[in-house]
Amino acid sequence: MWWITVGLILAGIVLMFIEMLLLSGGFAGVACLACFGAATWYTLDKMGPVAGRWVLLFVLVLLIIMIIIMLREKTWRKFSLKEDISSQVNKEVEKVSVGDEGVTLSRLAPIGSARFENISCEVKSHDGSMLDSGIAVVVVAIVDNQVLVKPVNQ
Repeated sequence: MWWITVGLILAGIVLMFIEMLLLSGGFAGVACLACFGAATWYTLDKMGPVAGRWVLLFVLVLLIIMIIIMLREKTWRKFSLKEDISSQVNKEVEKVSVGDEGVTLSRLAPIGSARFENISCEVKSHDGSMLDSGIAVVVVAIVDNQVLVKPVNQ
């Protein structure tokens, strides 16, 4: 009979780790508490009040340890991003002006990249059309840091 109590406690531990690492939405946490409660209730009912009190004490200590581990900053450093992101969004737009001619470097569907003299930047076709790479384009507008282009022959 003791193996049912141990199984419920182990299931509760697994569910708590699932809650902490995978499904932080509450369901696994509630199921963990239900397993701990069921283990305590089962032990009280089948093995008597002394064993039930020991299981209750064990479950409470286990919950306190898990909460302390969860709240430690050092625990979550292993899961956090350690690299700095230094990329910037379309910084070269300031060097491009309306009327500049260039060529698409990638397919515009409808956003892609183009080169104007020695400046490469992200561009968007002005009417939302698709343009293949290698097409000559001209800048028709710059709106909210976004370069709008159209093919030169239009």
